[in-house]
Amino acid sequence: MYDDPPPIGPRVRCIPPGEDRERLQCPDCGYISYQNPLIVVGSVAVWEDRILLCRRAIPPRRGYWTLPAGFMEEHETSQAGAAREAWEEACARIEVGGLLAIYDIPRISQVQLIFRARLLTPDIAAGPESEEVGLFRWEDIPWRDIAFPTVHWSLREHHARLGQEVCVPAVNPTPEVAARWESML
Repeated sequence: MYDDPPPIGPRVRCIPPGEDRERLQCPDCGYISYQNPLIVVGSVAVWEDRILLCRRAIPPRRGYWTLPAGFMEEHETSQAGAAREAWEEACARIEVGGLLAIYDIPRISQVQLIFRARLLTPDIAAGPESEEVGLFRWEDIPWRDIAFPTVHWSLREHHARLGQEVCVPAVNPTPEVAARWESML
């Protein structure tokens, strides 16, 4: 008796004029839906000689340790996003410092911005996305239970740059360096 309304909006995959790759386009009005990488913001937050880590309570990699990090929200700066993520995941108040690393993860369409940060107090608690949180000395980091390669990379960059006030942000390690770090676990 009732027909479904016709589909509207971007629904046809094609290479629009002037473009060099497929996009979703509306065949009715020509609107193009651009899908761009997501930005992840996070921090290596420290209290004295200890680093804040969060055990994930959500997929992916539930039960594994990570830095406080997550997707940047609209209308916020990357530094504000890193501070918000530390609060949401570890009830941690931080002072965000300089940019430690920029990691390109094209496989999952992400750009990760990892900042240096200082905890304003050692008082932390698990937020809704964390099973638990902890402050770890370098030698006590649970390396085999780290959630993502970029967490490994960020921790190593942080450690290599201790004592340096200003540094050029790190980028993805070469495959050879990444493999060497993996073999050290």
